[in-house]
Amino acid sequence: MPTAPRKRLRWPKHRKADVAILERPIVGILGGGQLGRMLALAAAAMGVRCHIYAPEQNAVAAEVASSHTQAAYTDEKALRTFAESVDVITYEFENVPVSAVEFLETLKPVYPRPAILALAQDRLFEKQAAEKAGLRVGTYVAIDSAADITKAPANLFPGILKTRRLGYDGKGQISLTAPDESAFAALGNVPSILEQRIPFSSELSVLVARNKSGQLALYPPIENQHENGILRSSSAPAAVSPAVAAAALAAVKTLAEKLDLIGLMALEFFVLADGTLLFNECAPRPHNSGHWTIEGSYTSQYAQTIRAVLNWPLGSTQLRGGRVKMQNLLGDEALEAADHRRCGGAAVHLYGKDDIKAGRKLGHVTWAWRKHRTEH
Repeated sequence: MPTAPRKRLRWPKHRKADVAILERPIVGILGGGQLGRMLALAAAAMGVRCHIYAPEQNAVAAEVASSHTQAAYTDEKALRTFAESVDVITYEFENVPVSAVEFLETLKPVYPRPAILALAQDRLFEKQAAEKAGLRVGTYVAIDSAADITKAPANLFPGILKTRRLGYDGKGQISLTAPDESAFAALGNVPSILEQRIPFSSELSVLVARNKSGQLALYPPIENQHENGILRSSSAPAAVSPAVAAAALAAVKTLAEKLDLIGLMALEFFVLADGTLLFNECAPRPHNSGHWTIEGSYTSQYAQTIRAVLNWPLGSTQLRGGRVKMQNLLGDEALEAADHRRCGGAAVHLYGKDDIKAGRKLGHVTWAWRKHRTEH
């Protein structure tokens, strides 16, 4: 008896996105620090190569990347060669000169776009952008001279005088209980901003990713603890009411869409005692408070950044378990990392930095708890 002819197996037709995945694209990363290092590690797991561009000689990101260019951000010849070697460009910190990013954008796509980078580099501009998008912001005033401090409204004291540019981790700021013109000189006589000190009950940050197709992914709000202006630890999900969490997510979604974000961005908020949210600042790149996503989320913020800038489908932001906590290892604490390694469930990340300095971020530890576990 004749047998029926066998059906021919057919592979499904590949979509363009699938073909792009198979082609092993190269992502250029401006900056050679720990965030770039973790971006390169996440990219490698997805078959994506990374090319690090950084002026420093010992760039820890270069240790785990496929290519490395050491050159100044003002070197247009080196920037052009770098751009020719990659498919898309992003950055791992926001103090890259905007002029360099604008030059690179004439050669290859750069995400997030230079306009967003320029906003994030200036505290005044980013607050104005947040207000324009409908987010609530604490009381502030621009300070362009020492005399402006004495002219500031009385309700801004006690307050914090901050440089508009280049301040981070508690640097570039002075607390003021009353008007003091000498504070302007102490910050270098540079354009600054005076912010009212906020009596907040907690600090939140929210990570958002968006690709060129407009797909958007939001991570659950993160609760942060700071010491001396430096992030000490982060916990997810934040211990806030559902209403506060929803308001934070809505605000982040609004700003990301208003700015036409492509890539990943972190927004920081103050939460007042009555649940009011006040925008503090934003960072258009992976954020210290998002380190927990490596072990705690189905898609880390680093993998999500790579997906977003390549216009790949974004991954799930759902937590793998019930709770996650991340703690930074500052200075000598990195020497005690072996103790953390002996703790069950602890994931230790060391960044490969050679110099141990007080307050310097040299690594972090993450703990994740399943829903049936309780914290001890």
